[in-house]
Amino acid sequence: MFKVKVLNQAVLEEVLEMPMVIEAIEQVYTLKEQNQTALFPMVFHEFNPGVADMDIKSGHLKGADIFGLKLVSWFGENKDKNLPLLIGTTMIFDSKTGAPQAILNADHITGMRTGAAGAIGAKYLAKKDSKTMLMVGTGHIAQFEIAATLIAVPSIEKVLIHDPMSVERSKDYAGSIKEKLLKNFNVDKEVTFEAVENFEQAVGVSDVIITATPSRQAMIQKDWVKPGTHLSCVGADMEGKQEIDEKLFADAIVVVDDIGQAVNVGETETAFKAGIISEDKIYSEIGAVILGDKKGRTSDEDITIFDSTGIALQDLMTSKIALELADKKGLGTVIDL
Repeated sequence: MFKVKVLNQAVLEEVLEMPMVIEAIEQVYTLKEQNQTALFPMVFHEFNPGVADMDIKSGHLKGADIFGLKLVSWFGENKDKNLPLLIGTTMIFDSKTGAPQAILNADHITGMRTGAAGAIGAKYLAKKDSKTMLMVGTGHIAQFEIAATLIAVPSIEKVLIHDPMSVERSKDYAGSIKEKLLKNFNVDKEVTFEAVENFEQAVGVSDVIITATPSRQAMIQKDWVKPGTHLSCVGADMEGKQEIDEKLFADAIVVVDDIGQAVNVGETETAFKAGIISEDKIYSEIGAVILGDKKGRTSDEDITIFDSTGIALQDLMTSKIALELADKKGLGTVIDL
């Protein structure tokens, strides 16, 4: 009855490029600020606590005439079945008719939009002459964060790599990331990549810090962070996760992608529950900064935090672009649903 386009991982890797995704996510944030979008309540369910769960994020892009959802499941025992632990699927619908339009593998889209989001925080909130970036985490998302930040913040000259679990992994990642950036993102810049052995020291010399880990306790302490530092926190996307000292929120300029999500499931959650910050003390959502309605940092001494919880609108817009590009190239599979 309905012709539905299906895009798999290979197609998405072929059609999506990071600069266009950065532009698309900026557009998402500005549309949200202009009340041209809607976010629906999140759904989270644990099938077996600590073993298997799933969450659904959904929303409506009014200007694009689409709504949809992304369902992500985590099944920890999949490693014994030679299956990915995380599996994501995005579905797109026509908001004029409700008809299904597309089903997409969510993995690459999630990586691209998450990397873009962290980089956008740095683009608008970091000092203009930022030279040193610290990447905390060496998981799947890290390469997307590094690629996007090098594109969005061209002044970066050095990238420090820290794996919280292993110095050896930090060294391996630092040695291999340049090749990955060229192969996967066509990013070829004269940048130095160094593994971190002294984490506190690395935090203290960094202008831009991106955190992308599943941590549930603060890794970065307030007194390690120098004046003028920007932090984009992308790892905290559900209740209980935390990557940075909640005391940082007392004096920092805090910008978020969505206030409701930030205080409930984002990096801001711990500080909010501790009474360190309230909703009215959150400086802004990022869309207002992009539009110029809010200034962002006020001086080179400000510490700025971007709490990127991840919103469904990012997935919808990136999916829309991917569908348009796939149509032009004749890629994807059409099914009769």
